[in-house]
Amino acid sequence: MTNDAPHTTAWEPVIGLEVHVQLATASKIFSATSTAYGAAPNSQASIIDLGMPGVLPVLNIKAVEMAVTFGLAIGAKINRHSIFDRKNYFYPDLPKGYQISQFEQPIVGKGQLDIPLADGTSRKINITRAHLEEDAGKSLHDAFAHRTGIDLNRAGTPLLEIVSEPELASATEAVAYFRQLHSLVRALRICDGNLNEGSMRCDVNVSVRPAGTEKLGQRTEIKNVNSFKFVERAIEIEMARQIDLLERGGQVQQQTMLFDPDRDETRPMRSKEMSDDYRYFPDPDLLPLVIDDAFIERVRTNLPELPHARRERFVGEHKLSEYDADLLTRDPEIADYFESVLQDCNDAKASANWVNGDLSAALNRADLNIGDSAISAATLASLINRIADGTLSTKTAKAAFEACWNDPELALDTIIERDGLTQMNDTSELERMVAEVITANPDQAEQFRAGKEKLLGFFVGKIMQATQGKANPKQLNEMLRAALLK
Repeated sequence: MTNDAPHTTAWEPVIGLEVHVQLATASKIFSATSTAYGAAPNSQASIIDLGMPGVLPVLNIKAVEMAVTFGLAIGAKINRHSIFDRKNYFYPDLPKGYQISQFEQPIVGKGQLDIPLADGTSRKINITRAHLEEDAGKSLHDAFAHRTGIDLNRAGTPLLEIVSEPELASATEAVAYFRQLHSLVRALRICDGNLNEGSMRCDVNVSVRPAGTEKLGQRTEIKNVNSFKFVERAIEIEMARQIDLLERGGQVQQQTMLFDPDRDETRPMRSKEMSDDYRYFPDPDLLPLVIDDAFIERVRTNLPELPHARRERFVGEHKLSEYDADLLTRDPEIADYFESVLQDCNDAKASANWVNGDLSAALNRADLNIGDSAISAATLASLINRIADGTLSTKTAKAAFEACWNDPELALDTIIERDGLTQMNDTSELERMVAEVITANPDQAEQFRAGKEKLLGFFVGKIMQATQGKANPKQLNEMLRAALLK
């Protein structure tokens, strides 16, 4: 159903997210098969991934390290003893007929994650657990006419499933939580966070209840949502669907839902399974996972600076606004780039403005990550320094930025000289132009002298146009004001 029903304050949502994080290991969780993305279909599925008779899984210790890394980062209890279970169900992309997962005894217990709220405050969201499991394959319903293709490359890829408590109170909060998880796992280097490739995706549990009541409503689960925009939209639509159904006297059924962004609707896929339906039991081929304090402390010593700590440092050390610091620390590679700029430039505010502004826009237009930027941190620092020393104006700096982006092999100073972008600081020439523009516009000059201060911008604009933006704005403003008030 689409979101045509009006929102009403008589109802409140209760939302929980189950986020599947693909761990950035080189090989799969129980085999040595590569996890590299983009290989030919079924070229990365070994006999272990397929569960062929006589093969035995061997646990990838890097996946364990990454799970513990995440647990420590959210202040969670790390369970020294955990068990792998078989989750039994039949589906074409699950050739073994079961998935190896963790059920009653996961590796990571209860923890918390701070999320920013729209009013500038933050809120702690409780995380119930995070457990290791293997991914299934992928069904391709649109690859062949009237047939479904099965690609088993993803089968056996290590996942960390992170389960929140059902305490997110709006679609906006759910997106904030998903974003914070995305930033955290990237900062920890345990996931590349590529939503388009399915490196992170979530199942969204949604229910509504009369506002002010404690009893939870019947929930539905929206499967495999893989973008911030779609998480927000899917929740809004499902909330509206449930409210409309309840207000018409109906009942919400416990179902697994699909979000269709093309039709802008949620619709049932199947009845929601309960844990009993999966017939969990300990995997007989895998021993219990036992980790000691020394292992945990070794992981703890390798923890990087966490996003919230880095954000606070940027505010305190570099005097950035909360907004700028938040944008910079959402992606650890962008934060690294920003700090590299500051190695050669001591203007943190200008650096943040360029990274969050022109650079981010250029990356978005080219659909590139910061690691593929055509402009290095050293080049951007030089650009900011050329503004500070008067070589470039703001306008000519933007032109230099574009030229550097389009021709990254050339040095900045070479581009400035080639394109004639040096700021005009010739006092005598500017004085002549100031006198000419005042003489040519006597009415505006008189109105300025009569108190219409905004007309100073009129004169500045005229000269900037004549100099193609190369006049020094500060110097020009001072000269114009002095000449007009003579």
